[in-house]
Amino acid sequence: MVEIDGSYLEGGGAVLRTASALSAVTGKPVHVFNIRQNRPKGGGLGVQHLKGLEAIAELCNGRIENTEIGSKEIWFYPGEIISKDLNIKIETAGSITLVLQTLTLPALFAPEPVKITFEGGATDTFFSPTIDYFRYVFLPVLEKIGGKTEVNIFKKGYYPEGGAKVEVIIYPPKLKNLNLIKRGKFKKIVAISGASESLKDKKVAERQMAGVREVLGKLNLPTEEKIGYYPTQCPGNQVCLVVEFENTVIGTDNLGKLGKRAEDVGKEAALELLKEQKSEACLDKHLADQILPYLALSPGKSQVTVSEITNHSKTNIWVIEKFAEGEFEIENNLISWIPRSMKNFSSSPSSARGGLGR
Repeated sequence: MVEIDGSYLEGGGAVLRTASALSAVTGKPVHVFNIRQNRPKGGGLGVQHLKGLEAIAELCNGRIENTEIGSKEIWFYPGEIISKDLNIKIETAGSITLVLQTLTLPALFAPEPVKITFEGGATDTFFSPTIDYFRYVFLPVLEKIGGKTEVNIFKKGYYPEGGAKVEVIIYPPKLKNLNLIKRGKFKKIVAISGASESLKDKKVAERQMAGVREVLGKLNLPTEEKIGYYPTQCPGNQVCLVVEFENTVIGTDNLGKLGKRAEDVGKEAALELLKEQKSEACLDKHLADQILPYLALSPGKSQVTVSEITNHSKTNIWVIEKFAEGEFEIENNLISWIPRSMKNFSSSPSSARGGLGR
C-alpha cells in the first residue's frame, strides 16, 4: 500500500485528488493521512473531495474506508476501471472542476467513453479553476496528449448555492508524449466575461470586460470578446482569459465577490495574464501542476516549460513519483518526465494501462 502524507508541502486537496486518481490507474491501494492538514478550519474531507472519491470508487469498482465529511485519513482499494455513466449530486457549492480533476485521469483508461453528469455544485467557485478555464485551457493541452473530452453546461452554478447542471464525456485516448518547449506564433486572446442574469441590469459582465480592456487594450493584440448572462440559483460573476499560440494555450481566471467592483475582477485577471505572458513558458503556473500526472502516463519522455514551479507542482511531483515508473527532472522552468526504462533502471514489464506499472 502506498502511504501518502497529505500535509506534504502544499498540503491541500490536490494531494488526495492525485493520489486517488493514480491509485485507480495503477491498481495500487493507497492510504492518505493528514488530509488537507494545511488548510483552515481543521482540514479533512470536504464535499467535493468526498464526491470525487465516491465517484472514482464507482468508476473502478473500488472500496474506500473512512469516508465522512471532515475525515483526516482514508484507505482506497481500487478495482478494475470500467465504462459507465456516473451521476454525481452535489447539494452544496462544491467545485465541479475539482471533482473532474479526480475523475478525468482514470476515466481516460476506461475501455469505452465515460459520461459524468453533475446535478448541483458550482461551475465557478473560489480556490478552484472556473469551468471556462477547464474547457479552454486545460482540455486543449490534454488533447495534445491524446485525451478528448466534451463539456456541456446546461446551468451554471456559483458560490454559495451551487445548483449547476453539467455533462462531461471523456473518451479513451491513444496516449502520446507531450513536448511543449516553445509557444510558437501568437494567434489571439479570447476574453470571456459572464455573470448571473440578475446582474444584467448592472452590466456586470460588460464592466468586467472594460477592466480587461484597461490592461490588455494597450497591447493592440487580436482579441475575441465573449459576454454572457446565465440563469443561476444565486448571483455570481467570473472572467476567464485565454491566449492561444501555435503550440499551446495559457490562461487566467477570476471571480467576483460581494463588495468587489466588476472592473477590478477583469483588471486583476488581465494583470495576471501579463505576468504569464512575460514568462514565455508553454504552461501557466496553474496548469503546470494539473498536467503533470498525465505526463507520467505517456509512453516516453515528455517535457514542458512552465511559468513557475509552484508548491502545487512540487507536491504533485512528490505524489506521482510514489506511483509511477519514472521520475521528474527540473531545470530552471523546464520539467521533464523520464520513464524508468529510459534511465536504464530495472523495471517490471510495462502495463497495458500506459506508462505506469500495475
